[in-house]
Amino acid sequence: MIRLFACLFFITLGSCLGADIHGAKPNIIFILTDDQGYGDVSAHGNPVLKTPNFDRVHGESLRFTNWFNSPTCAPTRSALLTGRHEFRNGITHTILERERLDPKATTLPQVLKQAGYHTGIFGKWHLGDEDAYQPGSRGFDEVFIHGGGGIGQSYPGSCGDAPGNRYFDPAILHNGTFEKTQGYCTDVFFNQAVKWMDAQRKQGPFFCWLATNAPHGPYIAKPEDAALYEGKNLGKDTEHFFGMIHNIDANLGRLLDMLKQWGIEQNTLLVMMNDNGGTAGVKVFNAGMRGSKGSPWMGGTRAFSFWRWPGTLEPRDCTALTAHIDAIKTFAGIAGAPLSPAVLEQSAEGRDLAPLLQNPQAEWPDRHLFSHVGRWPKGTDPDQAKLNNCAVRNTRYTLVRETARQAKGKAKGPQAAPGWQLFDVIADPGQTTNIANEKPEIVAELTRTYDQWWTSLKGQVSLNEEALGPKLNPFAEKYWKQFGGGPTEQDLQRMDPNKAKSFESARKAPR
Repeated sequence: MIRLFACLFFITLGSCLGADIHGAKPNIIFILTDDQGYGDVSAHGNPVLKTPNFDRVHGESLRFTNWFNSPTCAPTRSALLTGRHEFRNGITHTILERERLDPKATTLPQVLKQAGYHTGIFGKWHLGDEDAYQPGSRGFDEVFIHGGGGIGQSYPGSCGDAPGNRYFDPAILHNGTFEKTQGYCTDVFFNQAVKWMDAQRKQGPFFCWLATNAPHGPYIAKPEDAALYEGKNLGKDTEHFFGMIHNIDANLGRLLDMLKQWGIEQNTLLVMMNDNGGTAGVKVFNAGMRGSKGSPWMGGTRAFSFWRWPGTLEPRDCTALTAHIDAIKTFAGIAGAPLSPAVLEQSAEGRDLAPLLQNPQAEWPDRHLFSHVGRWPKGTDPDQAKLNNCAVRNTRYTLVRETARQAKGKAKGPQAAPGWQLFDVIADPGQTTNIANEKPEIVAELTRTYDQWWTSLKGQVSLNEEALGPKLNPFAEKYWKQFGGGPTEQDLQRMDPNKAKSFESARKAPR
């Protein structure tokens, strides 16, 4: 009888875990960290950093181990929210109006609202600071964010945070009005998100987009968190970088406890991801990858992707080639939100991950993914940068090009396109051996595919290229209107849109 009961239990469990998840309508919590790398998780082998709660989520999740985002932050966010490459959204940079999400694009929260979801964003937006581009106009009911690409950042044009903001006690824009908060920024964002989820959990399904600005630079951790990594010969930046991740980890643990306390663990899909390649932690551990944030190498684009849904998703690895552009179709399907023909066309590059979530070994046709760092000088022809810092890959091979320089040597055949390097990322995940000469037919295929993709961007990639920003950053102007005061001469110089004509200031901007 005991054996029979055990068999029936596992049969029932297996059928539950393998059940169709379309239309299940769980609560969805999406946590996106800023500039944390794939290697900045102790479960991935980091020898110094300790992340017990990341590790717990890792152990309780369906893990996409071959997941790719964009090389920098605003591009990744736009692809996650729309299901299409950032260049199709007009996003080719992180500042100078080139971070603004196409107003015509349909976003994930807009889709989920059609299925009855309450939607909230907490932390970083970075897809346009002017009113028409703000998350409250893009499908989010609850908005609790800083401005620009990071707390305290301010650049010529429209991209910038509230003046004088710091990582401690920041002024946060809450549904159109600034609130002067108390505490460390990551604690502030988690606390507000938890408060909102507590109020929403009995009113129907919710979608919480919780995007920390940590551990993005400047590297400023709470003193007690940074102290955990002192005396390890890491350098001050990395000590604080790891301390910032420790703080995220602690907040994650508290969130997991609240989900259990509320009794909604099994009705909540928690997804965790980093937005791009690593930064201050790369010198300690980069999971054997080449490159980092802002590069087309795997170290610049590979991300961890943990999907935790107790009782529904079985914890294990999935090695299929997956990416940020797959998010909107997947979440829409799980939420039972129908996608209009226009949204299906918009998100044509992405796929629904449901088959893999239910069976990581499910049939998954090969595909091509494209990476480009962007960031060419404002006012120049994007076509001139077509071959700068880019990559195209399928499941086995990656073709990478750092700059449009002429290839050295006397290589013959299709691989002679200047500067292309080819890697078998299954046999050589560290991208150490260029096999372009040995595989000219693969180079030709991937080059042709990349050319076709670039041609298809016409009319989209240039959307924000000629945009002119306002004289003052919208967040700063709104802040002064609410609290009084005004810009100093230094503020005016820093915000001067004319500086955008000279790309020197933009080249030194944060990634």
